[in-house]
Amino acid sequence: MTTMSRKCVPFTPLDRELSKSTIALVTAAGVHRKDQTPFNIADELGDLTFRIISGDAQTSDLMVTHHHYDHADADQDVNVVFPLDILRELHAEGFIGGVAKQHIGYMGYTMQLKQMYEETAPAIAEEINKRSRADAVVLTGG
Repeated sequence: MTTMSRKCVPFTPLDRELSKSTIALVTAAGVHRKDQTPFNIADELGDLTFRIISGDAQTSDLMVTHHHYDHADADQDVNVVFPLDILRELHAEGFIGGVAKQHIGYMGYTMQLKQMYEETAPAIAEEINKRSRADAVVLTGG
């Protein structure tokens, strides 16, 4: 039996003011654009893919595909789990410096923890690091 290493992520304090920071969203709530392929809820092991959501996406163009939590409230207002409009408001108020160019949605349920830890999570981090131009990330669950 292979054991999975549980390396701790070191605490990394934000080294700049929020008013000068660009913020990205990463959600495990199953959020994606309506024109993207929905997450595969039929796979009993879970879907390890993720969707890139542009920073200029309209929240009315987003939806939730997930069957392991009650997302009725998120179906009414996706900001409950993916607060993109809230980030925009915080930016307009000058509380944050900007909204990232891209964000990530994935379905947090999986029975494939090793693959999630070793492949999917690093791929999500790499996407955010390379393309979002974010100084900080807000993580949300469903």
